[in-house]
Amino acid sequence: MTDKLNEAEKRYEEISAKLADTAVISDQEQYKKLMKEYKSLTPLVEKFREYKKARADHDEAKEMLEESGTDKELREMAQLQLAESKELVAKYTDELKVMLLPKDPDDEKSVIIEIRAGAGGEEAALFANSLYRMYTMYAQAAGWKTETVNANPTELGGYKEVSFSIEGEGVYAKLKYESGVHRVQRVPETESQGRIQTSTVTVAVLPEAEAVDVEIDPADLEYQTYRSSGAGGQHINKTESAIRIIHKPTGTIVECQEERSQYKNKDKAMKMLYTKLYEAKLNEQTSRIAEERRIQVGTGDRSERIRTYNFPQSRVTDHRIGLTLYKLEQFMNGACDEVFDALAIADTAAKLAGSAE
Repeated sequence: MTDKLNEAEKRYEEISAKLADTAVISDQEQYKKLMKEYKSLTPLVEKFREYKKARADHDEAKEMLEESGTDKELREMAQLQLAESKELVAKYTDELKVMLLPKDPDDEKSVIIEIRAGAGGEEAALFANSLYRMYTMYAQAAGWKTETVNANPTELGGYKEVSFSIEGEGVYAKLKYESGVHRVQRVPETESQGRIQTSTVTVAVLPEAEAVDVEIDPADLEYQTYRSSGAGGQHINKTESAIRIIHKPTGTIVECQEERSQYKNKDKAMKMLYTKLYEAKLNEQTSRIAEERRIQVGTGDRSERIRTYNFPQSRVTDHRIGLTLYKLEQFMNGACDEVFDALAIADTAAKLAGSAE
């Protein structure tokens, strides 16, 4: 561990010197790249320096106690310093182990979320809308920007499917554990007998890709236009502004009909296509590297049941970590951090255990 930390500190000092070089400052692209690396190394190096100071204090106190000529008052001070520094060394060691874990390169990315109604008919579609509302409220509280990419609404106000982007810093790191099957248990509004119905909704959280992440040959794309459809709106069914793009080599299909402009719909659809192809690329990599992304707390598989929302008991249960909260109303209104943070902590603990092995 110390070797890695020394290397990181050496690199940090190299970058610091380069950032003061006028030749680097004038090269905006290089400066931006170095500044990003500098910022990412800063917390690690600062923590390492705190660790080294605590280590030095520990060794100094130990040396004082071993000297035969040390008077009583100095020995008491040394014993106090030894106890405090020993505690700090252990604390900083644990923190550094976490900071040295391999970071998910997608953690800082924005995301595209796809929500689809599963089993349960109209009730599933209504719950898809509830989840859409929950994620957008959470994003709003975090200061992130949301934008609908594609939606297929139902007449009763639900969604057969809805796709939307969330843009901001560290969005994927927070939301990447949400992929999977979400199960709801509640009495539907249409149920006259008051019977509880169980329905499911699938969620997929995709790190938003850029053109540099995936190469697309324009010759591999087929474009189709069609009239927008939905529950209403003046521009619905008026013009063929909706866009469908088919990536012929993979058979991937993306659609967008949220904008009045065909150009804007095409732009959004292309963004989604890049993201879907990037996801496929990642899945191919992770199938070769077992237990890589989202280990222990879930595979991210869309067929995996990850959470149950029980409305009669106001209960939300995350099955991957065995966490149950009786705060369903707050959770559905976007107060999700208690669960999201617990998932991240469980993932980190699993990775630490894996690295120890």
